Amino acid sequence: MKHLTAAPDLTTERLVLRGPQQSDLPEFTRFMTSAPSMVAQEETVTAEQAWFGFLASIGHWHWHGFGFFMVVEQETGQPVGRVGLIKHSDWPEVELAWHLFEGSEGKGYATEAAVAVKAWARADLGLERVHSYIDVENVRSQAVARRLGAGTDGTRASHEPEAEVWVHRMDV
Repeated sequence: MKHLTAAPDLTTERLVLRGPQQSDLPEFTRFMTSAPSMVAQEETVTAEQAWFGFLASIGHWHWHGFGFFMVVEQETGQPVGRVGLIKHSDWPEVELAWHLFEGSEGKGYATEAAVAVKAWARADLGLERVHSYIDVENVRSQAVARRLGAGTDGTRASHEPEAEVWVHRMDV
């Protein structure tokens, strides 16, 4: 299947991180419209909004040279989520973000994939710092950030008042 971006393929022990493909849209749409984690955070969207979000993610790669990777289990070829770098027009810093599809949580995939993305961001993009904007009640994402060597600086994200700013060390 053809990549829609110039994203490199990154490989970890259990995962392949690759650019988005057209065949990823149904799984992404299902996640964005109905995943329990999205429902719990009151962040579900319509199918049309998911489509626009998917295209914006592709555009991120073309505009910035980075974006979300689709995270796929090597063994099964099954997409398990998205992990990558994003920076919207009104954001002060590049964000390292992760979204796991239901049934993929609790297996260490977010941490494993994010370690690979951080190494790529440092080596290939020359980034010296990235942030994660994590909802103050999202303890699972906070735990991932800690495993990645990040810590909160105690401030809230200007674009998302319920999210704390987590700063990542790039050498971890």
